[in-house]
Amino acid sequence: MKKLLLETSFSKIYMIAMIIITLLILGGYFSYAMFTVSKEKGNAISIVTGNLEYRLTVDEEETNKLTVEPNTTKTFTITLSNPNNIKARFNFYYIGEEPSYTKIGYIVKEGMNIPPLEVGTTLEKVNTTGSSNTYIVRVINNSGSPVEFTLGVSVGLDYNDLKLPDDGHLLEEITDKGEVGTVVLDDISKDSIYDDGTDTFITGEHPNNYIWYSGKLWRAVSVNNEEKTVKLVTQWNISVTNYDDNSSSIKGSYMESWLNDTTVDGFLGNLRDYENFIVTDTVWDATMDDRNLGEITRPDGTTTVTNPIGLLNIYEYQTSYRGTTYNNGYLNNGLFWWTLTPISASDIWRISYTGATGKNDVHSGNYYGIRPSINLKSNIKIVDGNGTENDPYRLEGDNDNNLSGTLLSSRYSGEYITFGIGENNLYRIVSHENSIGTKIVSAEPLKDSGTFKTIIFGNDTTFSSTNTIGTFLNGKYLTNYVGDTYSDMIENNTIWYLGRIQGNYNYRLAKYIDISMSNLTSYIANTKIGLLRYGELMAGQFERYAVKGESSNVGLTMTYWTLTPFLTSSIFGIYLDGGGSWSSVSNDLFGIKPALNLKQNVVITSGDGTKNNPFQLSVQ
Repeated sequence: MKKLLLETSFSKIYMIAMIIITLLILGGYFSYAMFTVSKEKGNAISIVTGNLEYRLTVDEEETNKLTVEPNTTKTFTITLSNPNNIKARFNFYYIGEEPSYTKIGYIVKEGMNIPPLEVGTTLEKVNTTGSSNTYIVRVINNSGSPVEFTLGVSVGLDYNDLKLPDDGHLLEEITDKGEVGTVVLDDISKDSIYDDGTDTFITGEHPNNYIWYSGKLWRAVSVNNEEKTVKLVTQWNISVTNYDDNSSSIKGSYMESWLNDTTVDGFLGNLRDYENFIVTDTVWDATMDDRNLGEITRPDGTTTVTNPIGLLNIYEYQTSYRGTTYNNGYLNNGLFWWTLTPISASDIWRISYTGATGKNDVHSGNYYGIRPSINLKSNIKIVDGNGTENDPYRLEGDNDNNLSGTLLSSRYSGEYITFGIGENNLYRIVSHENSIGTKIVSAEPLKDSGTFKTIIFGNDTTFSSTNTIGTFLNGKYLTNYVGDTYSDMIENNTIWYLGRIQGNYNYRLAKYIDISMSNLTSYIANTKIGLLRYGELMAGQFERYAVKGESSNVGLTMTYWTLTPFLTSSIFGIYLDGGGSWSSVSNDLFGIKPALNLKQNVVITSGDGTKNNPFQLSVQ
């Protein structure tokens, strides 16, 4: 971390927001305490570096120290000007023995527009000098806007002062936390780590091993002991297909093709700057193993394949729940999904929504979710986040700020967007299929007052603006769910590919005449609004079908239609449990995930593309 120099100048305050933070430190008895700084200008203090500025006031007077009498609370105000989105952190130091108890809370002043803040809830030891320890209470500004804090301090100390050490600093620019493998393992309890001699695995029920990369939420699975590469797997099912129609071997399979397809239709082709982030010559161990969970040992490399993208094998899945059960392990995402490990020449292991395993024949038309796996290079660094689901680790080079004015067409598959009106206004980028704009899809099937909306597909398998679902999408959907402002951002005419899957289940046939991808299918529709097709990115489930430890649906997901026909009477649907199948077009009632193409002049006005901070849009 980089220390910032103390200087004595002030800058303009652009925006004011107020937060009250109460710092309570309980000790043996109450004594006099002081907060002070080491440089001053008159009775004021300011720290400036580049675009960062700090200023301290007490009782509306600029000053250089805060004195807190016993059993009292006193406030002082900090103003941070941070216009260029440099993440800045305030450090409040206490020198002395570690207090027995600390508590920090905050109250947002009613009506104020408060930028995102993080408030530390425990003290962090930063050094030890003799018998005197230094601890930090931190407040972090993530916003990129000036923030004014009002801090209330109540002090109960055995002895010593609350102050800034002579060689300390109040404000830091956060650059990086370290390499991914080191940070992830250091931040996880030793009870949730298992070293098998080759890899160090993350195990257990709820480890903080979430990583956001390239528009998708991942889980860190293991760190290689020698290379220090980090294996990740997506938290959710990015799409649904069958594994193959011939063999359970990953080599030459439909699955291998989908994962490593570098075109707009495949996973690798939509992964951000993958050559800079991932190990492109990863060796994936797909050795056959027909033993049951609990009996599986590390595969011996009898059957491997070298690719940038793969899947987890059954040993890696089994290892992830050490210390608990498969039902409660963190890799149980409550959905059906494929693994890499064959059981026989025609059977392969898959995981169910309960976390149990199952054996499925690749010939029999089984369709399950795909959770791609990658190996991050050892030099990739974490620059933000704490590894939780709501605040995942962010990677250097994938943690963009100041995106205002950026074309949406330059962004990445999976990133979130605010689009439309009402409760259905969260969407995700699918791809840039037409090369100029951005294809997006609703983040979940449409809801009316919190309940999933259902509809039949139509009288036959041909999607159009006049069949049942097409009429709704290009009529009431635009009026009641999108609204005029957002509707103007949508391309009026998009080609939707209606390739028929019949006898060969390769995902490419939903768009192309044959698997060589040399010619597009002649089965198409031309409408404003459509649906995703079989095997397309984001045609998966992104929520649990069942809560851990339970075996029934809890209403979090919904089966929804795709565009892709099977023969003459059925359409492929993405099932609520994470799998998929063919269903009757006129009898089955399924959910709706609208897809559409945004114009090339749609720009980002704010947000970072995560679920908690989706992109806001306008037209350039």
